[in-house]
Amino acid sequence: MPDNDSLRLIRNIGIIAHIDAGKTTTTERILFYSGTTYRLGNVDEGTTVTDWMEQERERGITITAAAITSSWREYQINVIDTPGHIDFTAEVQRSLRVLDGGVVVFDGVAGVEPQSETVWRQADRYDVPRICFVNKMDRLGANFWRTVGMIRERLNGNPIPIQLPVGIEATFRGVVDLIEQKAWFFSDQLGAKPELAEVPAEMVELVQEHRERLIEAVAETDDSLMHKYLEGEEISNGEIRAALRRATLRSQLVPVLCGTALRNKGIQPLLDAVVDYLPSPIDIPPMIGINPYTGKEEERTADPKGPLAALCFKIVTDPYMGRLAYLRIYSGTLANGSVYQNANKEKKERIGQLVRMRANQREEMTKVGAGDIAAVLGLKHTFTGETISDANAPIVLETISFPEPVISIAIEPRTKADQDKLSQSLQRLAEEDPTFRVRYDSETGQTLIEGMGELHLEVLIDRMLREFGVRANVGRPQVSYRETITRPVEHEARFVRQTGGRGQFAVVSLRLEPLAQGEGFVFENKVVGGAVPKEFIPAVEQGVREAVEAGGGSGYPLVDMKVALIDGKFHEVDSSEMAFKIAGSMALREGVQRAAPVLLEPMMKVEIVVPDNFAGDVIGDASARRGRIEGMEPHSQGLQAVHASIPLAEMFGYATTLRSNTQGRGTFSMEFDHYEPVSPEVAKRVRGES
Repeated sequence: MPDNDSLRLIRNIGIIAHIDAGKTTTTERILFYSGTTYRLGNVDEGTTVTDWMEQERERGITITAAAITSSWREYQINVIDTPGHIDFTAEVQRSLRVLDGGVVVFDGVAGVEPQSETVWRQADRYDVPRICFVNKMDRLGANFWRTVGMIRERLNGNPIPIQLPVGIEATFRGVVDLIEQKAWFFSDQLGAKPELAEVPAEMVELVQEHRERLIEAVAETDDSLMHKYLEGEEISNGEIRAALRRATLRSQLVPVLCGTALRNKGIQPLLDAVVDYLPSPIDIPPMIGINPYTGKEEERTADPKGPLAALCFKIVTDPYMGRLAYLRIYSGTLANGSVYQNANKEKKERIGQLVRMRANQREEMTKVGAGDIAAVLGLKHTFTGETISDANAPIVLETISFPEPVISIAIEPRTKADQDKLSQSLQRLAEEDPTFRVRYDSETGQTLIEGMGELHLEVLIDRMLREFGVRANVGRPQVSYRETITRPVEHEARFVRQTGGRGQFAVVSLRLEPLAQGEGFVFENKVVGGAVPKEFIPAVEQGVREAVEAGGGSGYPLVDMKVALIDGKFHEVDSSEMAFKIAGSMALREGVQRAAPVLLEPMMKVEIVVPDNFAGDVIGDASARRGRIEGMEPHSQGLQAVHASIPLAEMFGYATTLRSNTQGRGTFSMEFDHYEPVSPEVAKRVRGES
């Protein structure tokens, strides 16, 4: 079991980047050189360890974040390889929530791409220190310095190269370490035996210049080093490393390395940098949580002897082992067979079996201590974002927030036998993926599944068939619209039914107010004087919330509004929870109609990379799709990057159009940005009005 000294030897890191930057290939090389695997996995050949799902190997993309443990020098490194496609952004978010450090991989040709910006912002949000790896340095058009400049300008980072490439494109053969002033050459095909050599003569001046810049940048973050630097005293390599580590942990500097993972160059120095500059569990601040009984904040430090505090960040349905919950242990020790408490639900949980994951391989364990990551079998009540803690020292850690789904499709079982299997498989998939939602449309009688994009839903439907044997008919993708109100109103609804016996009576008065974009839904109780007895107020809130989900006149969920219960009436005999629930629902639906409701549609942030001579056609097409062109900039040799904001409804089938408009040479990426009101004409079309 780890003590505080051995906690220094743990690194929990994530490999994060834009799609196709080379995350999985980099991870596979890390596993090979650290001795975790004995052959090089390749994405194109479908032989990777971390992309182990059939769909991942077929499509050549990462879909689920895979956790795997390896070691380098005397350090244990828990690596999580995350997806790059925007449809699977939830996997990145939940991984960053529990990681201590990140390796951000950039394509040396494309530089900073849209999803690079998204993952960088997510890492900023969780204060994750990071290092950068500029990959694909052997590719035509690779430019190390352009990528470093883009990290500074686009990401507002403070990149500091600690390596220089030796050669470029086809002549790339190694890297120079600016701290040691030595060159690493990777001449053998597997790159397993890098050669340490002197700096090439033609690079000596360049290395000296950039080493000076490195020392100056590091000295600016450390008073004692700055004093030495200004006095002209010699600064040792050990001092540079120690100060650079401190600056990286505070996110003041971001060390930048380079290489080519596919050609097996530059990975060993990257592993050294992970160990040297990224934090151990005791380098990160204590976790702050809320005591569910007192409501007060409490701290948990990375102490294996302290009270248990572990966060569930992922649920996986394993076809052989059942329901696996991935936990990051922040404090205390998790023991096999022990009973703990789900602090969010105040329910007991027994640890059935503890396993350390090596992607889809697993190793059984008896205990896991603070600072580590493990998977647990046997948890019945725990879901993503919930905390497991000691029953006598309960704590609820900050949960993980996920984006709302933007696209939906109708799904129905083909046969009666598929009916039961369908509901079971949807429930399991929804448990695994917090951005996947299932809802029943009472008006059409359809089951709707909602997700982050066409690829997201396509993969989930494919999993239903392969893993659960469900055959289903699937409708066309539909945009997940929302509704909101634009003016405040007060509205009263009466629900009165007189039958032969006991009747139903409830009067509810609500005040509806619009909120700023992104603020969601808020319910407040403003009743004074007992006009509505307090035992009926939860029923009113439930009725209101159900009406909000069911939507306004268009049937789309309502967002960004505050509802206050301000008055009401009750009857000593005839009032009931059901009556107040119905009255609350009626008051909300009728009030929305008077509050000038507007339809909102998801707007996508789109980057289209095209050859110069096709830029005009692409801009014209984007404008015809109700898009706003927000800028254009040179991307790489002979290519332009067009930035636009386009409604999701106009982006279905865009890949085919772009290929035909650019002779197959254009590419695009998009991510959800925000919801925006639609014009009256578009709203009529969406609602099916003439």
